[in-house]
Amino acid sequence: MKAPEVTACLDNFDYIVVGAGTAGCVMAGRLSEQADCRVLLLEAGPPADDFWIRAPAGMAKLFKSERYNWRFHTEPVPTLNNRSLYWPRGKTLGGSSAINGMVHCRGNRGDFDHWASLGNTGWGWDDVLPYFKRSENNVRGPGPYHGGDGPLVVSDPTLKHPSIVDFVEAARRTGLPRIDDFTGLEHEGAGILQSNIRNGVRHSAYDAYIAPVRHRANLVVRTDVHVRRVLFEGRQATGVEVHERGEIVSYKARREVILCGGALASPQLLMLSGIGDGAALQGHGIQTLLHLPGVGQNLQDHCAIRVQALCTPQSSYNKDLNGWRKYWQGFRYVMTKRGYLSLSSSQAAAFAKSRPELDYADLEISFRPMTFTYQDSGVVDVDSYHAIGASVYRVRPASRGEVRLLSADPLDAPAFLPNYLAVQEDIDATLSGMRILRAILATEPMASRIVSELVPGADVKTDAQLIDFMRREGHCSYHPAGTCKMGTDEMAVVDAQLRVRGAAGLRVVDASIMPTVTSGNTNAPTVMIAEKAADMIRSGTNERQA
Repeated sequence: MKAPEVTACLDNFDYIVVGAGTAGCVMAGRLSEQADCRVLLLEAGPPADDFWIRAPAGMAKLFKSERYNWRFHTEPVPTLNNRSLYWPRGKTLGGSSAINGMVHCRGNRGDFDHWASLGNTGWGWDDVLPYFKRSENNVRGPGPYHGGDGPLVVSDPTLKHPSIVDFVEAARRTGLPRIDDFTGLEHEGAGILQSNIRNGVRHSAYDAYIAPVRHRANLVVRTDVHVRRVLFEGRQATGVEVHERGEIVSYKARREVILCGGALASPQLLMLSGIGDGAALQGHGIQTLLHLPGVGQNLQDHCAIRVQALCTPQSSYNKDLNGWRKYWQGFRYVMTKRGYLSLSSSQAAAFAKSRPELDYADLEISFRPMTFTYQDSGVVDVDSYHAIGASVYRVRPASRGEVRLLSADPLDAPAFLPNYLAVQEDIDATLSGMRILRAILATEPMASRIVSELVPGADVKTDAQLIDFMRREGHCSYHPAGTCKMGTDEMAVVDAQLRVRGAAGLRVVDASIMPTVTSGNTNAPTVMIAEKAADMIRSGTNERQA
């Protein structure tokens, strides 16, 4: 492919951070603490100045927002009855942390010890814990496993609905321990989840890491800038080419270009820049700079299966978000920043083993005392009847998919092939999770709250029936990871310092570097990854790579 003509070279920086999502905001904020270097943070989306971004309940309004959401879709998934699934991703300052469910969950310590066992020195639990702590401003205060003065607020729910308390107690009565703090140490059991909400307002990575320091003279933040490719001299990254204000322009990086586009955009940008599987690149007319066949491979996500049940009136807050009551809740939120509009997507969860011989929990069951319906128009409506909802997914799936270019046009989305439930052990584990969830709902004090199972329904009992339901109704958990994996094998894209193998001055820093996806929601681990990467760069591990 012939490179397009660049009309202007705008400026020089020490570091160019591509993508102002979770990782990009952390990177730019931390790197700009060095007063002697200039940092450029580029975001394809607009500024995040919107009431519904700030209000936690606004996630429903943002689910299919044309302005703040990329609104991706997968290719038809053969293992899910050839359905094309909707994949929301944030397109604004803060990225997906500006539109997500705000659940703060690190994963299990075993996840990170496993990364280290694969040859990724410095990524074990004891290595990463300091970066989790550094990022946190936890309302519970500092301690051995929490930070109290970091940029990112981690809080408890502003209110605890009685059904949430009863869910945790019912899980305990089924044999799961009660967990008071999901730190990564104690992980198997049920408890209340923390979230990234500050005084009733969403606290995104942008709010935490960039907004307080936006005034720094050495930090430049540009929105509505679409990066087309990384520029090179030989194999040395020297800057980026972007589409901005109707022109194609370039920015130069004296030290490094750092890709923080996430598990979907970072591999695409590498491939557009000539880094990936050589034969596939040449098929799109892209000259191969580096043959790295792992780019775009190893795609992982959590395939969620939902359960909904009709319940007693006091067991759900659906009615409080319908009719005249929703206006009262809106007024209450505006005046006090409390109430149901101030809550994260899930306030309680249970982590369990699908098989007793496993080292640690491989299932997450999230619970909420409300239900909703996704309309084709993009509107998310809270259901008008009394109901509770829960979902279950295997947190360490064996199935792998890929991100694949559809064209050499940077404005075209690539193809996403998640390959959910392609491996039998994922199916078996999810079946186990469905039965565990049903057992919790059938145990007091939850049992007295349940009227009848609505989805999948009490008549769906056998393995075959449940598997059919999974294939008809399974959906993503919005946790894509792994597509530029860190490692030492031939499919690894980055090394343990997150440098792109074979290139100089180029790193990937986001959830795409995860060799295996973490056991739970992925936002908190992504913050940790960027905190650690910033420390690597600032401590001198950014020397040129041959």
